[in-house]
Amino acid sequence: MMAGAAFAHRRTRWYLRARDSVDGLARRSPSRFAILVFTSLILLFTLLFSLPIASAARTLTPLHDALFTAVSVICVTGLSTVDMATHWSAFGNILIVVGVNIGGVGVLTLASLMGMVISRRLGLRAKLMAASDTNPSRIHAGPVNEGQTVRLGEVGNLLVTVAISAFAIESVVTALLFPRILASGASVGEAAWQSVYYSAMAFTNTGFNPNVGALAPFADDYWFLSALMLGVFLGSLGFPVIYAVSRGWRRPRRWSVHVKLTLFTTVVLMLAGVAVYIALEFDNPKTFGSLGVGDTIFQSLFMSVMSRSGGFATITVSDLKGSSLLATDMLMFIGGGSASTAGGIKVTTLAILFLAAMAEASGRTEMEAFGRRIPSDILRLAVSVVLWGATTVAVASIVILQISKAPFDYVLFDVISAFATCGLSTGLTAELPPAGVYVLAATMFMGRIGTVTLAAALAASQSRQLFTRPEERPIVG
Repeated sequence: MMAGAAFAHRRTRWYLRARDSVDGLARRSPSRFAILVFTSLILLFTLLFSLPIASAARTLTPLHDALFTAVSVICVTGLSTVDMATHWSAFGNILIVVGVNIGGVGVLTLASLMGMVISRRLGLRAKLMAASDTNPSRIHAGPVNEGQTVRLGEVGNLLVTVAISAFAIESVVTALLFPRILASGASVGEAAWQSVYYSAMAFTNTGFNPNVGALAPFADDYWFLSALMLGVFLGSLGFPVIYAVSRGWRRPRRWSVHVKLTLFTTVVLMLAGVAVYIALEFDNPKTFGSLGVGDTIFQSLFMSVMSRSGGFATITVSDLKGSSLLATDMLMFIGGGSASTAGGIKVTTLAILFLAAMAEASGRTEMEAFGRRIPSDILRLAVSVVLWGATTVAVASIVILQISKAPFDYVLFDVISAFATCGLSTGLTAELPPAGVYVLAATMFMGRIGTVTLAAALAASQSRQLFTRPEERPIVG
């Protein structure tokens, strides 16, 4: 009895020490703690994907392929160096579905959930971490004066919304896909599995395909493609937007500026993408040239939605014209909404830059949107996101160009797809040597965790400057 009590006491002490260590790290640097959680997940999934049980051939998967798949899954990217439909076993495919749902939650929200599980409570620090995923400016300046997308007191409700919305949306998409997959000739069990797989890939904006031939069997099934677009669109909006709309869908005037900017910019970009693809690809026989007017419009809409992070495609991406590839680069780089399963610099970042340009052109000293003033520190944050994102893409492109000697437009496309966690590929990713695979994996990691979060973690600077230097204006432009 005494030995058992002593063992239980030692186990409790170990648990308490582990909890205190985690809590201490979270208090010192929430962003570093979040990155540590994400990195640990990637290493764990790399190990699991390396096991013989994870491959259909029951052989060890090479390290670079296992690591790349783990990063692509946890970062919900959708790029792959192996054939996702044939390489993985049932166990491997279950890992993929579980991994994309974990990764889709988001870096800081995920860290908050882990902290809540360990400490059995959601304290102020954990609430700040979760709130920072919905409003990255908290990382730099703490609470700000303007209305937030989610207030600290509502973070617990947000976490519940994350779980409920993910389950509900994926369930609806699964129900929409199941009869179409069943009608294609699949068995009931296979149709159920593929519909669950596709719905998870759609909502998390990943874009993996579980069947040979990818979307080729469903390229003309507009019900199936519409269900995928629904999942991708909802996943790309962001949990704060879903939370706000679900609570106040009858009162859109009361939505925050973040919600309005996200919805407005998303719709504008989606329609702009449709127009661009119709204009550039209507005479391309390899893509939309042989289609009728209605089919061209629908396929352009599908391509526009998927280009901003979805990762699915009914055409061969390398068949697009060079101008279309460049337009797709731009859409991928922008990505979806903040705190969403989509990647990129985020639509609100683009909106802030345009609002700043409009304010400058009209001679106003402050940015305004929907009757609200937007503080200047948000503009600095937006510029930082774009600068770090562009730098990451430029450096990765140069390195991969040197490694692969591939055409520049293909390299740039796949690098931006990796950074923006989109998943579309010209075919270059599958042909990269191991060195290029590691570079692209690092690019995916940088894109998913967020360049601002990474910069804040590395800098780890919370100092306040207690003096002001003399002002002087350099010449710009």
